[in-house]
Amino acid sequence: MLRRTMTVAASSLLFGAALGAATFELTSADVSEGATLSKAQVYSGFGCTGDNLSPALNWTGAPAGTRSFALTVYDPDAPTGAGWWHWIVYDLPPGTNSLPRGIGRAAALPAGAVEARNDFGARNFGGACPPPGDKPHRYIFTIHALKVGKLGLPLDAGAALVGSAIHANQIGKASITARYGR
Repeated sequence: MLRRTMTVAASSLLFGAALGAATFELTSADVSEGATLSKAQVYSGFGCTGDNLSPALNWTGAPAGTRSFALTVYDPDAPTGAGWWHWIVYDLPPGTNSLPRGIGRAAALPAGAVEARNDFGARNFGGACPPPGDKPHRYIFTIHALKVGKLGLPLDAGAALVGSAIHANQIGKASITARYGR
């Protein structure tokens, strides 16, 4: 019985290690976990004077069955009662594994990808711009692996509807949380 228990335990450890090798992960040369966002990722407007450039993002280890991706950037600390959506891109093709810095300005999104309207009212990346004097806000960059190829949403869909569709079809996600205050 002890030998069988040891064999099962060893098999579980090996299986767990194999799963860890294929972990869904989001990385960036521009944004690091827990770090302060640079001026490049700060909004230009509302009293903020940044470059308003989306960071370069890369992801690996998407779950089996991924048919598309969605990318969100969300500030849960915004004083709105519902947070603040800085960027929403969905219907990213399954072969996509990165977005370059400044996408939308420096380069086009992959064919078929859609940018939803952010809470600044635009269809692009809107950088950090918390109210002066607030504690530093968290900016959560998340890549979502989806089980559908297209979300099938109307082009005027708002952040809440897009978010609901993303969460209903999500099979995995990976995030980086950075901070910024002024």
